[in-house]
Formats: sequence, C-alpha cells, structure tokens
Amino acid sequence: MTSTPPPLPEREQIALLHPFDGLELRDIVVVATTQDAERAAAELMAAGIAGFDTESKPTFRKDEVNHGPHVVQFATLSTAFLFQLHRIEFIPLLQQLIGASALLKVGFGLSTDLTLIRNRLDVEPRGVFDLDTEFRRQGYRKSVGVKAAVALVFDRRFVKSRKATTSNWANKQLSDAQIRYAANDAYASIRVYDALGLRIAPPPA
Repeated sequence: MTSTPPPLPEREQIALLHPFDGLELRDIVVVATTQDAERAAAELMAAGIAGFDTESKPTFRKDEVNHGPHVVQFATLSTAFLFQLHRIEFIPLLQQLIGASALLKVGFGLSTDLTLIRNRLDVEPRGVFDLDTEFRRQGYRKSVGVKAAVALVFDRRFVKSRKATTSNWANKQLSDAQIRYAANDAYASIRVYDALGLRIAPPPA
C-alpha cells in the first residue's frame, strides 16, 4: 500500500509563511562579456547540475506570436547566470550548455520553455529534468509548481512578482527586480532538487 503524500499547501497558507531566501544581486551574473560567458560555462559544467528556466516577453493578444525566450537562466547553489538572447555572440555557448547531456538542468513546468528554445535557438535540449516528474512519482496528481514546492519542502513563501512576470523581458537593460526574479526562479529549482536528495544522472550523450 503506497503512502499518501502530505497535502499541497493552499495559497492562503503559503501567504502566511516567511519568505524564501533567494540570491542577491551580488550572486547573480548577467552575462555581458566573454569572461562572464567563460566563467558561466566553467562553473556550470564543473557543477554538473543547475537550476534552469527561461523568461519571455509576454503576449497579450491571441494572434500575437511568442518570440521568446528572451532570457535563459542557470543557477548553482551559490550563483546564477543570466543570458540575454539579444547578445547573439553568446548564443553558440548557450546552445552548447542547453544541448549538453553532461549538464543536468532542473526546473518546473519546462515544456513550453523547451519548445520556445527549440524554435529560437535551433538546439535540442538534453539532460533536462522537470521536477514535476518527481512530485508526480511521490503521488501528487496535480502539477506542483515552484511556489507549492518551496512551501512544501522549505516551509517558505516563494515570492513571484506579477509585475516582473509580465514585464518586458526583451529589454536590453534588465531592471534589478527582473534580474532577481529570473535568477531565483532557477535558484529555487536547484534548491528543491538538492533538498529532495535527488541524484538523477544525466542521460548518456
């Protein structure tokens, strides 16, 4: 007989929790130079695993085409790296990281992100693990997003600003709020993965 997992916290319960401690600006690298890009690749490949997410300029009309992603972010347990897609000189490196089986990329609800990546970057993402898969394995029937997961695992409230969510991610100069938001989406994923004690090997190349 399989055990029933703890119930997912309701929105009202989450609202009462203390905030989740995310990365500060000093821990976030917005990739702007060759040195930044090389550091990102070296640290991520050395870690072998990273939180992963993307941000796209929102669409508000049914006939509007989503041309994202506009930002792709990775996070280790100490640092986040943000790649802006208008910086086309870094796209080959970004394609390598996304296509690298040796770098396990973990996140929540990644199906749309991966479709946009395939369309815009012309690369097949490899070594990707959606944390929702693990929560389903544990017995949760509903999709478990980052907010519920952080509340469940850490008893903390993950703050997602609607203003940042619907902001223009195609801007060449991201605001501090956007930088924190994007970085901590990826950071929360790697923290949840680490706390669950998961040891999922990347698929063979």
